[in-house]
Amino acid sequence: MDKLKHRLIPQLGIIYTRYLIGGAFVFASLIKIKGMRFTTESGAMHPIDSAWHLFETLYQSGLYWKFLGTAQVLAGFLLMTQRYAKLGAIINLPIILNIFIITLSYYFALTPVVTGLILLANMLLLLWEWNELKILFNLRPQFDTGFRLENDKIWQLMGLLLFVFTFGYRLVINNYNIAFWAVTCLSIGAIGLIIGLQRERKRKQYLS
Repeated sequence: MDKLKHRLIPQLGIIYTRYLIGGAFVFASLIKIKGMRFTTESGAMHPIDSAWHLFETLYQSGLYWKFLGTAQVLAGFLLMTQRYAKLGAIINLPIILNIFIITLSYYFALTPVVTGLILLANMLLLLWEWNELKILFNLRPQFDTGFRLENDKIWQLMGLLLFVFTFGYRLVINNYNIAFWAVTCLSIGAIGLIIGLQRERKRKQYLS
């Protein structure tokens, strides 16, 4: 793992995994913060052991519903900053684990596959930072003193831009177009990738 941390492709994979998970959580959280239903209609008349009835119960709780959204947006934001991604991955773990168990407990078709993959991705993010996070288990941490791609401010700025766009879009637009959001985020990510790779190439040339 230590060797991978200084290779370009694995570092990019971790950075964009943080963007992906963080962006998805921010996108999903705003509807809760705004006090709106997750589903298009009330689930009150659905069977009590159905997922739709569960969502309606959570929605009707009011404060707890908004608390869930706030926790999600906080975890997503921290992940997207890159700078505070370790804390974001720690906060996000119980959230995505809870979501995964819910999708297993009720009928969600293939949704458990998606939530399971997100859970595995979050665990990968924690494993990536294990040398420092193991202090939580009373083990001696090992701090990486070498240059990491995520320390370049371009990735932090791009994370902030993705967060501001996603948060603002979901805050203002109720009848959202998920394709527009996804294409815009992909465009921002592609432009940032080009700029980031150019900066990394210049940095290596300078050091050589």
